[in-house]
Amino acid sequence: MIDTLRMNATSNTSIDYQATAEFADWMDQNDPLRIYRERFHLPRQANGEPQIYLCGNSLGLQPKTVRSYLDQELRDWATLGVEGHFEAENPWMPYHEFLTEAMAKVVGAKPSEVVVMNTLTVNLHLMMVSFYRPEAQRFKILIESDAFPSDRYAVESQIKWHGYDPEEALVELRPREGEQLIRIEDIEALLAEQGQEIALIMLGGVNYYTGQYFDAKRIAALGHRHGCLVGFDYAHGAGNIDLRLHDSQLDFAVWCTYKYLNAGPGSMAGCFVHERHAQDFDRPRFAGWWGHDKETRFNMRFGFTPLSGAEGWQLSNPPILSLAAIRASLDIFTEVGMPALMHKSRLLTGYLEFLVDELRDERVRIITPRDPAERGCQLSIQLRRTNRRLFDELSRRGVIADWREPDVIRVAPVPLYNSFREVYDFVAILQSILDLHQYDEQQ
Repeated sequence: MIDTLRMNATSNTSIDYQATAEFADWMDQNDPLRIYRERFHLPRQANGEPQIYLCGNSLGLQPKTVRSYLDQELRDWATLGVEGHFEAENPWMPYHEFLTEAMAKVVGAKPSEVVVMNTLTVNLHLMMVSFYRPEAQRFKILIESDAFPSDRYAVESQIKWHGYDPEEALVELRPREGEQLIRIEDIEALLAEQGQEIALIMLGGVNYYTGQYFDAKRIAALGHRHGCLVGFDYAHGAGNIDLRLHDSQLDFAVWCTYKYLNAGPGSMAGCFVHERHAQDFDRPRFAGWWGHDKETRFNMRFGFTPLSGAEGWQLSNPPILSLAAIRASLDIFTEVGMPALMHKSRLLTGYLEFLVDELRDERVRIITPRDPAERGCQLSIQLRRTNRRLFDELSRRGVIADWREPDVIRVAPVPLYNSFREVYDFVAILQSILDLHQYDEQQ
């Protein structure tokens, strides 16, 4: 494991940040994770200089080792054909198992609770098949009002599949008037009022828009107290937050691997099923042969015998090339370790927060929680009385971030490959644009 960054301090709260390029460079020089930036391909501007890539919350950068991992499987396919399932250097038959332990460490779970399979929304549907079991008096699903659209689509379609009307069966958590974030006490109040009617709590563990991290352990305890099952979508959490899924007591969780886990566009996803459901073979599920008992899978006989644990929810044999890319990235995570990543993440995002505050511009407001324990590396920056032209100018000057209507730029300094100097340069560019232009939202 890499030693965590120590700046004569025990936490980022005691760091005296400075709004200078020299300070940013000093932080980079004393960052033990700085060497990992060279392990990734960096998008470049027309002049050959690296772009300031702050969009790992949408698509992580490619590890340079991915090509060699893929080439190995292509060579084995070319030379072995079908025998590669058993004779390849990394046999394809058990290939997904090569990822399990590393992925379990990233999300804080037991290996038996984790499997890499399918894609995110497919896994969400599979989990709801098993864990959304509506009854006459308990048929509702609780989500955030601004849940990621794909989650909402999946939840609404499951409700309709069971014959209910989303207008009645979909319960939304909303921030208070004039606020952006959801308060835990409002979740408590809603469950006290409607908990006996809610079959499933299905939240984005880190809200994609605001960057708010929800306390899974506390919400799972609340939900279970009211008889609800609880699942989280960690698309914006895996590789970004110290999740501790096993200890959270969530019933299930799903996540993608192409954001903070750097496994490539559309890569396969992850799934967690808590060990208390490992032997729950009577729980309804959609079945496929890769979830069948390994000892009898190839007997080609009738009768489905599910595997114990998360593996029992698999459907098909997985695409090896996607797994190889995920494995390349997970090997880096194993080498670095989540504690070191989390430590640098707090320092890096804390520096971004400090610099944005130093702008002292009333048009600029951070809507992500200020408490580092309630967020990951993403800060959502609201630009009031401006319009997208400002974001487009940022892009023209070599910054890759993410615009969300109506007025938010999502910025994610990823500890594996972003630097303190990049954070400083981003805010300096933002300031220069604000100083030169008075953007009118009516223009």
